[in-house]
Amino acid sequence: MNADPRLLRKARRGELSAFLKTRRARITPGEVGLPVGARRRTPGLRREEVAQLAGVGVTWYTWLEQGRDINVSVQVLDAVARALALDAAERAHLYRLADVPTVPSAHSEEPIPEELQVILDHLMPLPGVLLSSRYDVLAHNEGFAALCPLFLAAERNVLRHVFTTPACCNPYARGGIEKLTRMVGFLRAAYVKNLHDPEWARFIEDLCGRSAQFATLWERNDVAVPPARNHVIRNVATGDVAMIQTSMSLPSIAGSWLQIFTPADTDAWAKLHALLAMSPEERERPWREHIDRDHRERVSA
Repeated sequence: MNADPRLLRKARRGELSAFLKTRRARITPGEVGLPVGARRRTPGLRREEVAQLAGVGVTWYTWLEQGRDINVSVQVLDAVARALALDAAERAHLYRLADVPTVPSAHSEEPIPEELQVILDHLMPLPGVLLSSRYDVLAHNEGFAALCPLFLAAERNVLRHVFTTPACCNPYARGGIEKLTRMVGFLRAAYVKNLHDPEWARFIEDLCGRSAQFATLWERNDVAVPPARNHVIRNVATGDVAMIQTSMSLPSIAGSWLQIFTPADTDAWAKLHALLAMSPEERERPWREHIDRDHRERVSA
């Protein structure tokens, strides 16, 4: 039986009230440059002090903290989050409790925890890569570098490479329109969580301008889970490699997900081992020769 939406909204507002009170209580006036005062019974900041720091009305903030059914904007929630010194996880929680559909995205400059690279390295010889929800390559192991070297060149974004390079240079070219549609559908599902983020808007606009095929698929407004598990990866050093992709989300880095590639048969295992036995120069030489021979104008890309 489906829950009553009104009761769910009321429950979220109750959680919002408790959350804001506890965040306010943990900050002392001195930490934000406000006078402490001799007779202060309120633990942490007062409501009017939070409103002052956030640049919003005292009455409005009071209603928000009381869990009243009022409309809130992304900009105002961002101001409250800054005033209360919320981290990324707390900001996302604030958005959900306030019934705002967009959740702040993880900033690309946030460092990747060292243990994630250790995990990726210990997956060897299986290729592994950590992607953002925009398909940016955040971290990878040597197996992935051997299997898909072009994804690590220039912009280090899988989606840009897939949609802006010719089929002969595209590791995912054998996937067909269904695979591309699922990739764009997964991007669309992530995009709606970041509607307020100008970096996302620029990314979509740029890719639509660079690829008519992407623009067409984007206009379809399809949404999807991550792409299908079976891949035939193109690699000019060894020939096509049949791989099974396992995907999993990584809550510790908002929006990120891990891709692990397992060879699908003995031939794929042999090709993977052959790639790993080559030096980086030996693996890259066939790609460079192909680009120089078939479309030299793309060398700089």
